[in-house]
Amino acid sequence: MFTGIIVGTGKVTKLDQKTKNRSAIQMTVNLGKYAKGLRIGQSVAINGVCLSATKISKNNLVLEIGTGRGILIPYLVETGARIISIENDKKLFHEMMEKFGNLDNLNLKYGDGFKINQNFSILVSNLPYSQSRTAVEWLLQKKFTRAIVMLQKDFVQKLVESGKNRRAISILTDYGFNIEILKHVKKYNFSPIPKIDSVIIQIKQKQQLKKELILNVNKLFSYRRKTVQNILRQFGVRSTSKKRLDELSGDEIIKIAQKIIRS
Repeated sequence: MFTGIIVGTGKVTKLDQKTKNRSAIQMTVNLGKYAKGLRIGQSVAINGVCLSATKISKNNLVLEIGTGRGILIPYLVETGARIISIENDKKLFHEMMEKFGNLDNLNLKYGDGFKINQNFSILVSNLPYSQSRTAVEWLLQKKFTRAIVMLQKDFVQKLVESGKNRRAISILTDYGFNIEILKHVKKYNFSPIPKIDSVIIQIKQKQQLKKELILNVNKLFSYRRKTVQNILRQFGVRSTSKKRLDELSGDEIIKIAQKIIRS
């Protein structure tokens, strides 16, 4: 039984009973900042029971696009994960370097986050509203675990639309993402006050999409009032279907786009 002083808490994220030793259980714990300096073989107390660290994962890399005033940085750094925060405003970037540049698990970068080739497992961002569609299509092409982002309310409604008002982006996000609305944020929470409300959403990846598929789904919707037969004729592909896009499921539209790619 562990009788030492408790200095902090972690979160059990996974239990795995499929181990080499049938009587053992492998537990995955997020220790946050307390993981710093931990080595394999050292002990960690879980609910008073002393356990040994068998593996230390450094795979979680959090990408923040838009450092801004650095409001989220203290919270992100405290998790103990590796953080890369990218800011496109040179003045803000230098200010944040002076303020946070000495943090061990933080890498501040200057540039356009959507153009920098950076792998990540988690994305955190207040996405620029003027680039919302570009940002979402960029994210569809990336391999990641989850994203927590804030977008304008009207655009989020387009992402989750499932009726006849579906757009190309609705089909793409339904195919590539699982989207959960976490919080509605009123415009009065911002200064200066914008014209629209915002929504914080969590995105989990179902599958990574190729750029060619995204382009072809967008092209299909430029002919949305035509029949499938007439649409595919534009791409030199034969079809006898008299249905329009609004009559098809999202998966059927994706299959048509894939058929165009293969042709």
